Amino acid sequence: MYQSVLTDVRLFELLLRVDQDLARTTQAEGCRWCGGRLDRSDYARKPRGTPAELGAEHAVRLSLCCAAEGCRRRNTPASARFLGRRVYVGAAIVAITALRAGAQRDEARALRAWLGVSGRTLARWRRWWRDVFAVSAFWRNARGRLRTPVPDRALPGGLLRRFAGDLEDRLIAGLRFLAPITTATGVM
Repeated sequence: MYQSVLTDVRLFELLLRVDQDLARTTQAEGCRWCGGRLDRSDYARKPRGTPAELGAEHAVRLSLCCAAEGCRRRNTPASARFLGRRVYVGAAIVAITALRAGAQRDEARALRAWLGVSGRTLARWRRWWRDVFAVSAFWRNARGRLRTPVPDRALPGGLLRRFAGDLEDRLIAGLRFLAPITTATGVM
């Protein structure tokens, strides 16, 4: 089920539009250090976990740079596509780590094979949800916005189940919810 969502180009087109909106909002706010004008300063990524037919624009992390002389600091907006500096796209990380014991063994194996994720990498990602994300300031503050609590041990699948819609809608909503942790200035 997740594999069919992750191979759908439309998902990544929607996530790119979300990122473009986040970049426009950040640009309109100006530099967080000096208030100066922000210019585009995107940089290339080599993301894994995306359909092969995606265009080159999907391998670019949207970013901004202050235009004020003497400042020139990078102001990277939040992202629904990339979870920080991880090589795999956020959708792939969230999807595969959301498959818990209740998932069909074949589905988990097929998704791991399609993504090219080793068992050690998957275990490391699951530990991150449990040991890093679950105790972060972001999660302590953000989980209060949810209608029903999500046990830390149920992350990220329990988080996705709190959003309405089909699997694609819940994945997009979950990635939007997580977007603040995708920058160096995020509250992780």
